[in-house]
Amino acid sequence: MAKRVKPKRAYDSSRRKKQAETTQRDILDAAERLFLKQGYAGTTMAAIAKEAGTAVKTVYLAFETKSGVLRALWNTLLRGNDGGAPVADQEWFREVLREPDAERQLRLNARNGRIVKQRICGVVEIIHGAAPIDADIAALWDRIKTAFFANQRTIVESVHKKGALRRGLDVDRATDILWTLNHPSLWQLLVSERGWTPDQYEAWLAETSCAQLLAR
Repeated sequence: MAKRVKPKRAYDSSRRKKQAETTQRDILDAAERLFLKQGYAGTTMAAIAKEAGTAVKTVYLAFETKSGVLRALWNTLLRGNDGGAPVADQEWFREVLREPDAERQLRLNARNGRIVKQRICGVVEIIHGAAPIDADIAALWDRIKTAFFANQRTIVESVHKKGALRRGLDVDRATDILWTLNHPSLWQLLVSERGWTPDQYEAWLAETSCAQLLAR
């Protein structure tokens, strides 16, 4: 009698992919805790692996370097659930640009600024502090600054096209003002150091942006 051969179990690629994503998320969560507690220089890949409850090899396979971990953490926190799209292509940013009313645009920008900064504020400081000692993080910091300024300029250009900028204010100067008001460093000063609540920051940013930029 022929020996019965057991059928091979089907390879469940979706399950493996989900497991890998969960592991990567655990690693990033662990890295965030350690970076905020110990700083970038004081955190090792081995410490991240231990905190995440996984092997060091797994951390290296997923992110290659410590700078790769921090870069992935930044992208995840900045972009939220839509991790694959840059800020300029995300729905919440496009919503601001579609808004026909200039004042409403700036208030939406203030709301979005508050929501995003609640996710990223601690990691921004880590990246800023690590830039002088790590070339990869320095390049990341340059990209962050460039992208943030460009996004604020895009909003100002949209306001300008509506003829809503304050008299005597051009796009360049208006962008400098909005960039300064919405900068993460100012959030750090007001919320982290002076104890403002996120809602107070949002209300102040909205009112100040409108007062500084819009014709009244």
